[in-house]
Parts: sequence; C-alpha cells; structure tokens
Amino acid sequence: MKLKPLEDRVVVQSAEAEEKTAGGIILPDTAKEKPQQGKIVAVGPGKTSDAGAKIDLQVKVGDSVLYGKYSGTEITIDGGTFLIMRESDIFAIL
Repeated sequence: MKLKPLEDRVVVQSAEAEEKTAGGIILPDTAKEKPQQGKIVAVGPGKTSDAGAKIDLQVKVGDSVLYGKYSGTEITIDGGTFLIMRESDIFAIL
C-alpha cells in the first residue's frame, strides 16, 4: 500500500461483517452491523508534543484492534475499503 498516514493516524482494514446470526439466519446487507474491529495496515510516524518531543504510537502494522462504531473516515484504495483514524479512536489491541 502506498498510503502513508500523517502524525498519529493509522489505516485500518475492517473485518468482514457477519453473514449469519448465531442461530443460522442469513442477514441481508441492510441488516448487517458495521464491524468494530480490524487490522492495522499502515501507521503514521507519531505525534509531536508541544515541547517538540516525538511521541511514538502504541500500535503497529499487523495489530488487530477494536475501535468505535463511527470512528474514522472510510476510503477506497486499490479495490479495498479502509478506515483512516487517529490512534486515540482505538479502544484496545486484541
């Protein structure tokens, strides 16, 4: 991927939405929940503090993460759908 996020932003590839419920009912596209987990595919260099020190990110490429339902901005590149979000929008590393 040639996309390089800036500052404390990360690029996340969302996990696929569930096709079936636990009971085996197939969900139509309109009823699928937006996924809240994904895999990090690119990270920025980190944020610079007010004092000029560089603050490294806690996540790295390849980490599986949980994020907010409406976090980030959705983009389409090379036929794939990705989210660009700040590191602070990520709740946990799986």
